[in-house]
Amino acid sequence: MEDVLHVYAQQYDKDFPVICMDESSIQLISEVIEPIPAVPGHLELLDDEYVRKGVVSIFLEVEPLGGKRQVKITERRTCTDLANFIKEMLEERYPDAEKVILIMDNLNTHNIASLYTAFPAEEARRLAERIEIHFTPKHGSWLNIAEIELSVLKRQCLAGRIDCIEKMRRKVAAWNTDRNNRQSTVDWQFRTDDARIKLKRLYPKL
Repeated sequence: MEDVLHVYAQQYDKDFPVICMDESSIQLISEVIEPIPAVPGHLELLDDEYVRKGVVSIFLEVEPLGGKRQVKITERRTCTDLANFIKEMLEERYPDAEKVILIMDNLNTHNIASLYTAFPAEEARRLAERIEIHFTPKHGSWLNIAEIELSVLKRQCLAGRIDCIEKMRRKVAAWNTDRNNRQSTVDWQFRTDDARIKLKRLYPKL
């Protein structure tokens, strides 16, 4: 926990950007009966019945101090999907960074081995040398700012029923662009000193 909090306390450095990354799943849902649009005096009417159309995955990165984020919707949630997302981050969004400081939780695919699964060893090593991973502790994924950003995405963009992956990608892309244009940064207030007081039960008693 203190390791992650120490990273969050660092000043902004474009050569060593701090990026928080997380992933989640969401169902595609289709209507059985078309909703009745809202009119003055009445909200939109939705039928309770719906049809499940499968599950897609959300990969999200956010740079808390830079006010940038990137979201990708994929059909699967494998180590190869994660590795491709990391490669795109390094080569397309942060090509000039000397090293990306990456905050992730302890999901089994969140490791350097995923790069070796997806790419030849030489390429995997090249990518691995450009990232420095800091893991949130077990049961401490709330320390990952990307988890907060995922919550905002789902609340603002994915709250309704969406029946196909292409429609979801369009909605998410529009949300992503708007949020980046606003340069919505994250002001993280929870520091190491706070942790030692508020979470003192977690520390050994000497």
